[in-house]
Amino acid sequence: MASLRKASSYSKKKARPYTRKAKVQKKSYIKVIPHNKIVKYNMGNLQAYNAGKYKYELRLLSAERSQIRDNALESCRQLVNKTLDKKLPGRYYFEVRIFPHHLLRNNKTAAGAGADRLSTGMSHSFGVVEGRAAMVPPGKDVFLVSLENEADVKAAREALNMVKAKLPCRTKLNFQKLK
Repeated sequence: MASLRKASSYSKKKARPYTRKAKVQKKSYIKVIPHNKIVKYNMGNLQAYNAGKYKYELRLLSAERSQIRDNALESCRQLVNKTLDKKLPGRYYFEVRIFPHHLLRNNKTAAGAGADRLSTGMSHSFGVVEGRAAMVPPGKDVFLVSLENEADVKAAREALNMVKAKLPCRTKLNFQKLK
């Protein structure tokens, strides 16, 4: 079974965006693209958020330039949403603020006996598309949590602090009171 390549192969590397996908597959530069693993981008009480009932916002910001894979974002999304749903049922709005447009490539090489006859080495080294990632500059919002009252901020802060270990970059929490 094929396993995922470790995230450190991609997360801190300087990469050129690789996103050339057309709506018509025949005209697309990249023919086959893996599915996005992020299922939802908006969770919680969307109607209350659109009505402007939430007065407090917590944002998780990236502190450095990095590439965050879609499976890492989905894992974080599930953890934060479950935690907030248990502690603050119906009293929050949670949003994933970045989208994994960038496609990750891998030049597979064979190892073992007779591998030199199978692999092309660096002569055809472009690689095949293996996954998706979001290219995040420093200061960009990764997650947004919007809350009704100041008592709920502690629970949201705990949920976002749990997520920090799952992300490949250093992050900051930004608290804001809306007018």
